[in-house]
Amino acid sequence: MVKLAAKCILAGDSTVGKTSLAQIFRSDGAHFQKNYTLTAGVDLVVKTVPVPDTSDSVELFIFDSAGKELFSEMLDKLWESPNVLCLVYDVTSEQSFSNCSRWLDKVRSQAPGIYLPGVLVGNKTDLAGRRTVDAAQARAWALSQGLECFETSVKEMENFEAPFHCLAKQFHHLYREKVEAFHALV
Repeated sequence: MVKLAAKCILAGDSTVGKTSLAQIFRSDGAHFQKNYTLTAGVDLVVKTVPVPDTSDSVELFIFDSAGKELFSEMLDKLWESPNVLCLVYDVTSEQSFSNCSRWLDKVRSQAPGIYLPGVLVGNKTDLAGRRTVDAAQARAWALSQGLECFETSVKEMENFEAPFHCLAKQFHHLYREKVEAFHALV
């Protein structure tokens, strides 16, 4: 049994639901907090995720970051050496989806030359009548960037665990590859 630790950066524009996603994941869906204050800087959420088909687990240290440019310089230091990325947009905001490219570049610049596993999460699917970002368009962009793609409604508590379970599995897979490479050298 192996317990790994991974630094997860939660990035995206403000008001896309990053804090809601992190909090509901931490509480196992126990409650959806309706009123959030703007995240100033970074909040830390820690949760252990079992890796399917193994006895291993990954402790995710989820850095829930502010989505405002005002805090962007502060993020540079806090985002150093990430292991996995959770990029979040609002399915009712084309702008939040477009800005994912900028967020992705910012996070990847913190780990130059290193493969950074990640997921793209479209939140607020409960607002179907106001959707402006097509799911197929988001999937195609995620695939082109090497990211897995998920949609969720934190408010309706739908699919909020899947992105984090995927990240834990991706990180575990990288760990296993490195162990095997090390054993091949010996």
